[in-house]
Amino acid sequence: MTDSPFTPGATRNGVPEFTREEVGLANRNSGALLETLDCDITPTGTHYLLTHFDVPMLSAPDHVLEFAGAFDAPFALSMDEIMAQPQVTQPVTLECAGNGRAGMDPRPLSMPWMYEAVGTSEWTGTPLAPLIARAKPRDSVQDFAFIGADFGYDKGVAHAFGRSLTPQDVAELDVMLVWGMNGAPLLPQHGAPLRLIVPGWYGMASVKWLTKIEAMEHRYQGFQQVETYRFRTHADDPGQPVTRIHVRSLMKPPGVPDWFTRDRWLQAGRVTLSGRAWTGGGVPIERVEVLLNGDWHDAALTGRAGRYAWTGWQIDWTATPGLHELACRATDAEGNRQPLSAAQNLGGFANNSVHRVRVHVAESA
Repeated sequence: MTDSPFTPGATRNGVPEFTREEVGLANRNSGALLETLDCDITPTGTHYLLTHFDVPMLSAPDHVLEFAGAFDAPFALSMDEIMAQPQVTQPVTLECAGNGRAGMDPRPLSMPWMYEAVGTSEWTGTPLAPLIARAKPRDSVQDFAFIGADFGYDKGVAHAFGRSLTPQDVAELDVMLVWGMNGAPLLPQHGAPLRLIVPGWYGMASVKWLTKIEAMEHRYQGFQQVETYRFRTHADDPGQPVTRIHVRSLMKPPGVPDWFTRDRWLQAGRVTLSGRAWTGGGVPIERVEVLLNGDWHDAALTGRAGRYAWTGWQIDWTATPGLHELACRATDAEGNRQPLSAAQNLGGFANNSVHRVRVHVAESA
């Protein structure tokens, strides 16, 4: 086989591709392990993480969530009071809006995600909407701002991480106040003791370390709402907000890996390929296709654990000796299909182009 990292003495690409700052972000943040894609629920320790600033180490017994601003009946709740509310647990797939950024050309400078910024967990908490209603927002309210305890600078602007949802968003989305993950209390890095989960939207909406919900009679102008997480094509473009997750799929890499390139090696013969597919808004996945020997083939869908959870898929492949490029693409029930290449935007958001895997197949033993 040619161009194989599995050949003794194979050379490595020594050309630097990422900046020192990007490497630092990649060391701090972490993606899921693609070999865990067989799991309906991502093991907690391998769920992706993106932390903009430092992780606040908050005390659950002392934590208070404040409902403030343009409410006629504002109040505050302790964690005990929040956890006494009606409890729900549901599996939700979260994906970082920057997932796939490293595959864009040119590549925006930020966290250089490849494919792994996604995971599915069982989140335990209480629905947000009844608590918003209890606080009696005024008819003039245009936005609810959700403010976290994490604070820092981005592009020279000091701010606490915050995002907003409109009253219509709160009414239509199954937003949760969450204190548990996979049957255990939230870990500090996942937003303990309290976070937001916005099912079907990219992860930036699910504010961690939640401290305040503010009803606003004007649109929220926080940095993470208006200066980033927007689809912009040029510097002066106000852009459109990043919201709902775009349809996407991933393949569990078959065989065994090369340490450096992550190319795969396996022996010729029958191989079962598998993976996951998901989209936003609770919309079902309708189809997954896998590129085998230059042609697209339909995979079998194996179901999902809940409305907002990813869907499993699998297909058998008769692997023949040589170098192969496999790929997968999903189509959802609204007819949205993954593109073959990324649509460019300045922030490097929502790159849902197909997942490609290089596989070196050896002669059968």
